[in-house]
Amino acid sequence: MQQWIVEIAFATRNGVRTQEESFYLPTRHDVRNAVQKMGGHVLSIRPHERTPLERILARSTWWQVQLLRGIQFRSTATSPGVAFWNMIESETNPRRQNILAPAREALSRGLGVIDALKSLNIFDHGTLSILSASERANKLAEGIPHAIHSITQKRKNNQAIMGTMAWLGFDVFTIVQSLFWGKGMVIEWFKGNAPTDPDELEKFNNVVGNLELTWNVLIYFAFAMGAFMAWAVFSFILNRGKTDWPTARIVRKIPLIGGYLRDLGFSDSMAAAARMLQGHVPISDTLEESSNATSVPEVSLYWSDAKEMLSRGISLGTALDKPPLTKAERLELATLSDLDQVATIMIAIAEMRTQSSKTKHKLIVWLAFVLTGLYLALAFGSAIYALTVMNMSMDSMMGGLLEGAM
Repeated sequence: MQQWIVEIAFATRNGVRTQEESFYLPTRHDVRNAVQKMGGHVLSIRPHERTPLERILARSTWWQVQLLRGIQFRSTATSPGVAFWNMIESETNPRRQNILAPAREALSRGLGVIDALKSLNIFDHGTLSILSASERANKLAEGIPHAIHSITQKRKNNQAIMGTMAWLGFDVFTIVQSLFWGKGMVIEWFKGNAPTDPDELEKFNNVVGNLELTWNVLIYFAFAMGAFMAWAVFSFILNRGKTDWPTARIVRKIPLIGGYLRDLGFSDSMAAAARMLQGHVPISDTLEESSNATSVPEVSLYWSDAKEMLSRGISLGTALDKPPLTKAERLELATLSDLDQVATIMIAIAEMRTQSSKTKHKLIVWLAFVLTGLYLALAFGSAIYALTVMNMSMDSMMGGLLEGAM
């Protein structure tokens, strides 16, 4: 689904009248059909776009929390859909009106509050899964606090990682800058003050060559890692809301980070499935919604396979008892004897995955410290190495001067 801004021409007795309308439909062809039913003619169609400032505001956790709290506050006296509509209609800030325009169009066409929230393209899959599960259980107002907690917890984790990486990155940047700008001057000075003794000269050239190679490797490695990290961050921002794309597949192949993302995916989807089962949502619908509750393909495939096995008459415990669940999680499922226990077991698995993701988060931070420390040790070690080369050159110069004086 996509929001389109359409310029339409209507034939009237007073001539042609043009006006601009917004449509929330899948394709341009659907938009043209809708305009024809209105008796108009399409002049232009363009996708709804936000300014860079609006995109930053819309994807900020502060805006997301305020939006959900507004819906929760207004849901005490009316349905969540009507509460969201009233919230949009009462908004007077033009920038926020433009952000909320897709949701307004979705609601005006009879779609539900979850579809309206999805149309904004600002929430991650985990948050949407919590909201969708609560809405399916007719307890959206009760699920909003859980969604807000999920948003704030992920924000804290991201801030911790970004703060650590920024601090370590600054240290590496200063060292790389010193190496990059000083390498040429130092190496040229060494080559211009080489020893005159043949044996010392050969040893000196080997040392200078190793030093130059070490500095080049450190500099190019830092540039390559910096370019990869910048490309990955930009790609994740640009593809926010998508389930899979090349950069995400590359990042998931990194062992520790891939496991961290998988844990988050299982934590979100298991919690969402438990909430739906507690709300008496049919098990087949629960498995389908859980499959859509994560952007990690491996986790999504787990739920899809479970639903397919269940449709073939296999018991629920057997359908869920398979990789990529861990041995401890599968032992939890092995105790399943009736459907009433499923939600409890899923909550337990979600808590186990949450704890596992926190552990991996700490490991990522500490591993960043260790690798950065190793890089800095190599940089400082090469600098000390340079001092030995300088001493060789200075000893040679002093020896030459003493011989000349005598």
